[in-house]
Amino acid sequence: MLDAAIQLQKTKKYIIQGALFFSFFIIIYSLLDSLNMSYSNMILEYGVYLVVINIILNIIMSFLSALLMNMSTAMVELKGKEGKGSTFGFFSVLFGVFTYGCTSCVIAFLASIGIAFSVIALPLAGLPYKLLSLVLIMIGLIWITKEIQHGKCKVKTTNS
Repeated sequence: MLDAAIQLQKTKKYIIQGALFFSFFIIIYSLLDSLNMSYSNMILEYGVYLVVINIILNIIMSFLSALLMNMSTAMVELKGKEGKGSTFGFFSVLFGVFTYGCTSCVIAFLASIGIAFSVIALPLAGLPYKLLSLVLIMIGLIWITKEIQHGKCKVKTTNS
């Protein structure tokens, strides 16, 4: 069944859908970076290497998130149900918002539920948390791939 899902990724519908998902995620991840610390401030404080790493990670995370969404869509088309692994992409974005997102929003939200800390104090402008977010996306991709690979379709049989 994994071969069928991979073949679906090569169709026009999935290529367009993947491009739209990629564009959406690259905007989200870049926006989260800019809300945390602008790239120019990041260069001044940490150097060019951190900006390059962040941009490369944004591209990788956007591509993998788009692939995760496409594989989830293929699974729905092939099996008739959504996989549990597709939620890891959402958790990754949510994790990003809470860790290296808009500092004032995050602090206000978390303070309202009794947690107060300063997100700007995170090391390397939140890079370790971005790496954890990447790990969440990869776990989701592995999970959905295993679900598709070991998928079973319901086949109705008639007893004669």
